[in-house]
Amino acid sequence: MPLLIRALEQTTATGIVGDQSICRFPLGEAHLQAGCLGEAQALAERALALAREHQERGNEAYALRLLGDIAARCEPPERELAAADYRQALTLANELGMRPLVAHCHLGLGKLYRRTGKREQAQEHLATATMMYREMEMRYWLEKAEAEMMELT
Repeated sequence: MPLLIRALEQTTATGIVGDQSICRFPLGEAHLQAGCLGEAQALAERALALAREHQERGNEAYALRLLGDIAARCEPPERELAAADYRQALTLANELGMRPLVAHCHLGLGKLYRRTGKREQAQEHLATATMMYREMEMRYWLEKAEAEMMELT
């Protein structure tokens, strides 16, 4: 995290807005993995605001997905909020041809629905994510999606 924080500080100092958004995503994900949901939320919301302000639709999609991940990790999960964020990210990613992000959104939705007992929706999204990861030869993520599918059985 110290390197990610330093990268964000440096990009903020340069004033290049696109770089500021990009640096917020991995730092937000790191905070999310560390269980620091508040910090992750603040980074994702700021990235989303910057992306929308500067019409960076790709960065907007990434920020929405991160917000979906955060809402899905809450205890209990904020199902409606997470699903809405994932769906907005999915729509943008589809429009922009961002296939890996589309697959990540399907994985996020699948995990969310599995965790909240919506088995049929979980299976649908996890199957889509698995298929996409396989087609793109994204082995690491394919293993993650397959593991989630195994949790359904």
